[in-house]
Amino acid sequence: MALLGRTANGLFWMFRYIERAENTARLLDAGQRISLTNLSSEPDEWQPVLVSAGVEAAYNAKYQDYDAETVIDFMLCDRDNPSSVRSSLETARTNGRMVRTALTRELWEAVNESWLVIQRRLSAPVSTRELPAVIDLVKRQGALIRGAFQTTMLRNEIFDFCNLGAFIERADNTARILDVKYWLLLPEHSQVGSALDNFQWRSILRSVSAHRAYAWEYDGEYQAVNIIDFLMLNRRMPRSLAHCYHLIAESLGYLDRNYEVHHPCHNTAMAIRERLAGASVRQIIDGGLHEFLEGFIRDNNRLAQEIGQSYRFYPGS
Repeated sequence: MALLGRTANGLFWMFRYIERAENTARLLDAGQRISLTNLSSEPDEWQPVLVSAGVEAAYNAKYQDYDAETVIDFMLCDRDNPSSVRSSLETARTNGRMVRTALTRELWEAVNESWLVIQRRLSAPVSTRELPAVIDLVKRQGALIRGAFQTTMLRNEIFDFCNLGAFIERADNTARILDVKYWLLLPEHSQVGSALDNFQWRSILRSVSAHRAYAWEYDGEYQAVNIIDFLMLNRRMPRSLAHCYHLIAESLGYLDRNYEVHHPCHNTAMAIRERLAGASVRQIIDGGLHEFLEGFIRDNNRLAQEIGQSYRFYPGS
C-alpha cells in the first residue's frame, strides 16, 4: 500500500534536515580550516561560507559585518536561520514526531536524544576555539542516528524516502563544500598547485572525514585534481556526488517498481547519474569547476522538487 504524501514528505524532510545539521557543521569546518591558511587579511573572509550555504541574504538582513564568531553563531544556533544546526535538528525532530509510527523506537530515540544533546550544547555562544569540539559532537550525533536507521529499519518505501532526503542533501553539501574552496582561494591569494593550495585541498578532505580514505585510494599523493575526482566522481567515496546519485537512483528504482508508476523524477535522477558517470575530472576543471557545481546544485534542487510533486508531498500536487 502506498504511503500517504504527508508521511513521505515527513520522512524525506526529516532526513534532509538531519543531514543538513551535520553538513552545516562540516561547512563551518571547511571554512575555518581554509581561512586559517588564507593569505588574505580581509575582514569578510567568512562571507564565502554564507554564500555557499545559501544563507547570505538572511545573514545580511540581520548583521553588517562578517565577524567570525557572529557567522559561527548564525550557522550553529540562530533560529532566524532555518539551516542552522539548531534549527535543522528542531525541524527534523518535528517531522519525526509527525511520522513517529513509521519509525522504529531506536531511530526515534536516537533523533530525540541528538536534539536534546545539541540543544543543550548550543544554549551558550560557541567561540572559534570551541568550534572543532562542537563540530565533532554534531557529527557523532549524526552517526548515532544513521546507525539506528541502518540497523533497525525495514528496507521498504519508508527506507527509500528517508534515503532520498539524506542523499539529495548530502550531494548538495559536498558540492557546496567544494565551492567554499573555490571562493576562499582565488588566484590572487595563492598560486594553484602551490604547497598552500594543496594544504587547503587536504583541509577539505578532513572536513568531510575523507582524509584517510583518500590516502588509501590515491597512495597519499595530495593533488587538487585527484581530490576533486574523489569528492565528485569516485563511487566508492560515501560523500561523493557519484555515490550519492547511485543510491538516489537505486531508491527511486525501488519506488518505481513498488508503486508501478514511472515519474519525471526518475528520468532526472538517471540523467544526473549518467552525467557524473560519463564525466572526467579534467573535463570538469577545463569547463569550470564553479560552473559545474552551480549547475549540479540547481539540478539537484530540481530533482527534490520533482520528487515532492511525483509523490504528492504537498496538497494539490
